[in-house]
Amino acid sequence: QVQLVESGGGLVQPGGSLRLSCTVSGRIISSPAMGWYRQAPGKQRELVATIADGGHINYGDSVKDRFTISRDKARSTVYLQTNSAKPEDTAVYYCWAKILRRDVWGQGTQVTVSS
Repeated sequence: QVQLVESGGGLVQPGGSLRLSCTVSGRIISSPAMGWYRQAPGKQRELVATIADGGHINYGDSVKDRFTISRDKARSTVYLQTNSAKPEDTAVYYCWAKILRRDVWGQGTQVTVSS
């Protein structure tokens, strides 16, 4: 069974940086579209960034010019570099992948931006 394994969450100071990683665990036939969503307390889950198999990238408006998504196809891993962190970036970050037309989600990793 295919799973998404996330790592890299934690506490970061305002203006600081953090890198999240997500790796596909299990056998997959081709490189899927992958990305990150986040959900803050009392709010709906929102798009952070996605990257398609062909490399097209889409960012949520609130993280444009601050966050960078990248991937290592050989390792079936996607990364999210969070720069210039703001308190409003505090949320549970979920890795996402489209595998065989199904949405697959990671368990989530907490990111807290606070001094």
